Amino acid sequence: MTLEINVKDVTAEQLKKYDDLKNMIKDFGSAAVAFSSGVDSTFVLYAAKEALGAKAIAVSAKSCSFPERELNEAKAFCEAYKIRHIIFESEELDIEGFSQNPVNRCYICKHELFEKIIKIAEKEGINAILEGSNLDDNGDYRPGLQAVAELGIKSPLQSIGFTKDDIRALSKYLGLPTWDKQSFACLSSRFVYGETISKEKLAMVDKAEQLLLDLGFRQVRVRIHGTMARIEIMPEEFEKLISGEVRNRIVASFKSFGFTYVTMDLTGYRTGSMNEAIKTL
Repeated sequence: MTLEINVKDVTAEQLKKYDDLKNMIKDFGSAAVAFSSGVDSTFVLYAAKEALGAKAIAVSAKSCSFPERELNEAKAFCEAYKIRHIIFESEELDIEGFSQNPVNRCYICKHELFEKIIKIAEKEGINAILEGSNLDDNGDYRPGLQAVAELGIKSPLQSIGFTKDDIRALSKYLGLPTWDKQSFACLSSRFVYGETISKEKLAMVDKAEQLLLDLGFRQVRVRIHGTMARIEIMPEEFEKLISGEVRNRIVASFKSFGFTYVTMDLTGYRTGSMNEAIKTL
């Protein structure tokens, strides 16, 4: 599933940023990239591979909040580009306080996740751990970035000044399959703060979003409120969703997944919509 993204030809400034990125990574000597198969981490991993060769590795977490399709894409990318890939178990629901879904949930998760990656890097003799946040991530509530800073994880895209448009344009130029991939965040971000996160409800959300992707919707989120699903899609696709045949299939399928009510958010897709409720907590 791809997005219709209007990416212009790469500019000299963007190519300069990419050279700076590779030079920065090369100076680390070796690097482990926290790899989710998303647009940003794929771009960082590819640059690390170009800069360091076999001294760049990918590290991915396997958990119930990370859809199998994303992990499979991570495996496929590493196989295609001959990058060593370490996959480890990271069950967020076992982390104390995580399942209660506090407003700093992302901090709790990222801290635990990167502590495990640090241990892997130490075992492998890796000098630096890289992650893929960029300048556009600064505009939303992202407590996970605090954990990144506290643990000394490197954010080279932030340091050099990459925007999401830069990353997509250069990814297309470099021939990366993720250049027009939809944005993704872990499934735990679909829950209202304060609502208990469970394996059962994570599976409900995963199945619901997979169905929407299979139906051809480009960018989706299924937010969960108890047993109510709130669907976020791009406004230009509203008409498709409410057409009789598609709507009926979605409703029937969502109810079979465990949802009682199925709704559509009239604002449409946007990142971090659950953060809109923080001020009311």
